[in-house]
Amino acid sequence: MSMFKSFALAASCSLVMTTSATYAHDWHESKWGEDDRIGAANYLTPELVMEAAKLITEGKTYSLGMVLDKDFPAFGKRFFDVTIMEPRPAGATVGPNKLTSTDDVLHTWLGIGSQIDGLGHIGIDHVHYNGVHASDFVHVDGLKEFGVEQIPPIVTRGVLLDIAGHMGEETLSEGTAINSAEIRAAAEAQGVEIREGDVVLLHTGWSHLLGVDGERFAAGEPGLGVEGARYLADLGVVAVGADNWGLEVIPFEEDAGVFEVHQELLVKHGVYILENIETRELVADEAWEFLFVLGQPKIAGAVQVFINPVAIR
Repeated sequence: MSMFKSFALAASCSLVMTTSATYAHDWHESKWGEDDRIGAANYLTPELVMEAAKLITEGKTYSLGMVLDKDFPAFGKRFFDVTIMEPRPAGATVGPNKLTSTDDVLHTWLGIGSQIDGLGHIGIDHVHYNGVHASDFVHVDGLKEFGVEQIPPIVTRGVLLDIAGHMGEETLSEGTAINSAEIRAAAEAQGVEIREGDVVLLHTGWSHLLGVDGERFAAGEPGLGVEGARYLADLGVVAVGADNWGLEVIPFEEDAGVFEVHQELLVKHGVYILENIETRELVADEAWEFLFVLGQPKIAGAVQVFINPVAIR
C-alpha cells in the first residue's frame, strides 16, 4: 500500500482531526433551525417533484448503481462478501409440495460500491452539520442523530455534467480537479442550468477502469475540488455525485486538507454525497437532465449505505 493510501485510510477510519488554526470555522447554524438534521434535503418539495416529473418524455429508466461483488475495488480495507445457503440441512424439503429455498448472509461495510454519505460521516474537529458534536450522537451501536434512515426520499431534478467529454477525454486523469469554471463551462456547453433542489452528477470517465484496473480505480481519482464543492452548495443542490469512489479529486488539491470536499458539502452545507454512480449510459444518450429517484435502505443509525438510484427521462 502506498504512503498516500495508508494516510488516507487512517484519515477516513476516524473522525478528521483538525484545529481551528487549520480551518476557519466560518460555517454556521443551519438556516432551517437548530433542530435541523436533514440539511439540503430541506430543499425538496412536492412542487419540485411535480416539476421534475415533466422531464419524463420517453419513460426510459437508468440504473445508476454499479454492480457490487467481492471483487469491487473499494477504499482502504473495505470489503463485501455474500454467502448463499440453504436454511435446512442436507437440502431437506418442506411439506408435501417439497418446498426448497435459498437465503443469503451478508458480511460487508456499508460504505462500499454505489453509496450515499449521510451527514454523520464527516466532521470538523468532531463537530458535524449544524454544530452537533460527535459526543452527542456517535455511538458504537449506531448514530443517534443523522442516521441514513432519517434521509427523506430524494426525488427531484437530476443534472448530469459530462466533464470528461467536455475536456475531450474518455477518462480524466487522477488529480484532475473539477471546480466552478469546469462546472459552468460543461453546463453551458450542454445547455443546462443548475437549480436549487437539484442533484448534480459528474461524469469523469473513471468507471471505465472497473474490471480493467481495480487497483488504480481505488487509489487516486479525478473529482470535485473544494471551490467547486462550495460553488454547488451555494447554488442550493441537494446532493452531488460522481462515477468514482470518493467524489473529490485525489491527490487532494495543493492547498486543500484531507477530504476537505467532504467537509465542505456534508459539514458546512448539509449536501449529501453520492459515490460510484454509474453515468455511462446517461452520457451515451446525452441525457443531461432527468427525474432522479432515490430511496435508500433504512438501516437505523447507519453512517452511509449502498444505493441504486434511478434516473427517468
